[in-house]
Amino acid sequence: MDKTYTMTEVARLLGVKVKTVQRWDREGRLKAAGRTVTDRRYYTEEQIREFRQEMEHHGPRQTVVYCRMSSQSQRPDLKNQRRVLEEFCLARGLAPAEYGEEIGGGMNFHRKKFLALIDAIEAGTVGTVIIAHKDRLTRLGYEWFERFCRRHACDIVVLNQEHWSPEAALVQDLLTITQVFSARLYGLRNYRKKLQEALNADVGPQNPVDPDTGTSDIL
Repeated sequence: MDKTYTMTEVARLLGVKVKTVQRWDREGRLKAAGRTVTDRRYYTEEQIREFRQEMEHHGPRQTVVYCRMSSQSQRPDLKNQRRVLEEFCLARGLAPAEYGEEIGGGMNFHRKKFLALIDAIEAGTVGTVIIAHKDRLTRLGYEWFERFCRRHACDIVVLNQEHWSPEAALVQDLLTITQVFSARLYGLRNYRKKLQEALNADVGPQNPVDPDTGTSDIL
């Protein structure tokens, strides 16, 4: 019978945290072979060997630091943000493969380095993403991105530095949202106007369409 390992032993053998092994178990990537009489999960030696081979096949996963500010006027703050993250990595003994710095709004999902980061996570080459604050990654939809990372065995480390979430950037993102919805509202009104003109043209001058009911007197 194969030798068995506890979840803590598996984490030590694979060089990851116990929480990571727990997540792999939930996601089915490394499912426990069974449970002991005390209801603790156990894993077989063959499982660990096969999973390690799979990890080696994909190569070592990199650590990436992502920094963002909303406007060019905040470029000095971008440099400071990177400095703080560098100090954090140094204190934790981390050696990031890349520091991604970007100027762009948190509502802009076409940011070049942001998209490159998503592609790298999906490809399985990134194991950890480090950011100063959740909204440095994206202003809205952070929970979706977090789930996306989990599904691709990538951890997100958030320093939660409120200093890097300035009010000016938030105001800019709110203005962007307002502009988007204003444009849609204008487009809807323009569409209704053209539709009304088309209906009136079809019915003819003797049977105008009531703008409130959308019907003509002929009905």
